[in-house]
Amino acid sequence: MANEDFYIVKASGDKVLFSEEKLRSSLKRSGADSKLISQILTLVKDELYDGITTKELYNRAYSFLRRKKPVYASKYKLKKAIYELGPTGFPFERFLSSVLKYSGYKTEVGKTVAGKCVSHEIDVVAEKNGSVVIIECKFHGEQGRNCNVKIPLYIYSRYQDIKNTEDNGISNIREPDECWVVTNTRFTKDAIVYGNCTGLYLLSWDYPKGNSIKDRIDRLGLYPITVSTLLTKREKQFLLSRDVVLCRQLLKDSFYLDHLGVSDTRKTKILKEVGSLCKF
Repeated sequence: MANEDFYIVKASGDKVLFSEEKLRSSLKRSGADSKLISQILTLVKDELYDGITTKELYNRAYSFLRRKKPVYASKYKLKKAIYELGPTGFPFERFLSSVLKYSGYKTEVGKTVAGKCVSHEIDVVAEKNGSVVIIECKFHGEQGRNCNVKIPLYIYSRYQDIKNTEDNGISNIREPDECWVVTNTRFTKDAIVYGNCTGLYLLSWDYPKGNSIKDRIDRLGLYPITVSTLLTKREKQFLLSRDVVLCRQLLKDSFYLDHLGVSDTRKTKILKEVGSLCKF
């Protein structure tokens, strides 16, 4: 059976043909050079079998990258690292807020805003150049769960309630000019159609093309601390609880590693790793 005839099982349960080009593109985004990519492709294709899961494919490629070049492995695990911000959606909201701050926005997380009928707790309120954006985040802790049209339908109704009140409840800034719906997974086709029709700005892992979550992170070097291959799960949770969400923040607030009892030698390695990720 030719490689292209192997079916792989996605997290959603759907089966798709194995695509060498997709795997090559994902490895290229990690920073790996052509020689290393070819080595990994050879390894993966040798272990292909019909019905292999995308998770198994990922684990094989990730394991090889981690042995050869840990910083590439960190970038390669970006999507998984976003899931690791869970299990609640709050760290994801703080992560998005931090990313927007580095893009010139002033942000506030969890602000209560008055609507015409009821009050609403908004995940993130962002302001830039006099324009106010209210942002609702839909975080999924499991792969394969996408945002269907019900999500933007619900959020658009909240947006209209806020816009239709005389007192929008946002201190010192005017009523919102835009409403964003952000998810760490993907939007269904109907959700995208509805968003475009109503003027909602949809932002997901891979949408819009060229300016998606993964594009923004790669372009600005704004990786979450959960991409680290050196920090333990406990250490990551400790840092997240102290509002250290980005690798860049850990570089500035490295004293938290001292609080965790990290040795000087290991601390140097961790800071070198996260420092490499912050370069863009």
